[in-house]
Amino acid sequence: MGAALELAEEDLALIQVLQASPRIGWADAAKVLGVHATTLAARWERLKSGGSAWVTAHLAGDPRQMLLAFVAVDCEMSKRDSVTGELAAIPEIVTVEEAASNRDLMLTVITTSLAEFSTKVVSRLKSIEGLTKYQTALCTRLHTSADEWRLNILDKTQLATLRTLGHGIPGLNRHQPAPGPLPQSHLDLLPYLARDGRATAAEIARGLGRHPATTQRQLNRVLASGILLFRCELAQGYSSFPVTCQWFANVPAGRHEEAAAAFRTISNVRLSASTTGPTNFVIIMWLQSLSDVMTAELALQQKVPGIELVESVVMLRTVKRVGWMLNEDTTASGAVVHAGSLGAAAD
Repeated sequence: MGAALELAEEDLALIQVLQASPRIGWADAAKVLGVHATTLAARWERLKSGGSAWVTAHLAGDPRQMLLAFVAVDCEMSKRDSVTGELAAIPEIVTVEEAASNRDLMLTVITTSLAEFSTKVVSRLKSIEGLTKYQTALCTRLHTSADEWRLNILDKTQLATLRTLGHGIPGLNRHQPAPGPLPQSHLDLLPYLARDGRATAAEIARGLGRHPATTQRQLNRVLASGILLFRCELAQGYSSFPVTCQWFANVPAGRHEEAAAAFRTISNVRLSASTTGPTNFVIIMWLQSLSDVMTAELALQQKVPGIELVESVVMLRTVKRVGWMLNEDTTASGAVVHAGSLGAAAD
């Protein structure tokens, strides 16, 4: 988990603004933070170039539109590094983590359908030398995802200003899906948004060799499509919460929505989802230390009486997070592995 890293308070404040509204204009951000827009732009460039924070767009993983799966992998210890590398190179495997449990690796997978999961992921798993076993839990309802997780840096006045400007409102990052599939001309924008969730139409147009006005119309439709979530990521080592723990749990039938609402009141929760498999619920939290695992379990049980915490998995290292390859110190390496056929997600 490494030594704790530190960022200045003003850097963390800027990151929280971008967590609330990843594509906010610098002029609006300046109104929230009381700092000149050009200063904020320069500060963000420094954070981004150093891999401390970044904004990305990734497939939402909403089971109503696509498939989200959590896959546990076992492998031969002598080939763990090569197996990890091969898994991270698969675009549909968006997150790869090394686990301290009876599972060697934990994967998060997003595909357009069960059929694509079988052809593009499962078939690859079977062909990786040294990978001995895998077990899959399919998401049936995504209750909370990491785009909703926030640092607790901004004061009440700053948060109120964000809301006044129309930013930082819960659910604002979750667009209602626009009708109809996106054509390929629109889907061409997705890799640019994966690499930089703040990319402008003009920047994307230059990369694609298109007219800026045309690209702006296409970008507007992509943003309204509902297939993407935008989020400002922070190197976990800078977050004061260096420990990731994932629980596989059973929640009584008919109480999943109630449980999800209760978990939303726990600020450390990064993800909660209903799943298939031996257990029916997954919770992921960022914690300050290993000693907080037991405290978190007590909180979960108090929030949802009757929950059965079947297994807890502490992550040793995150190799890849929603497409971004990470360094050992949790900063972004700059390499992004994105799916080349994201377009089917709109079907």
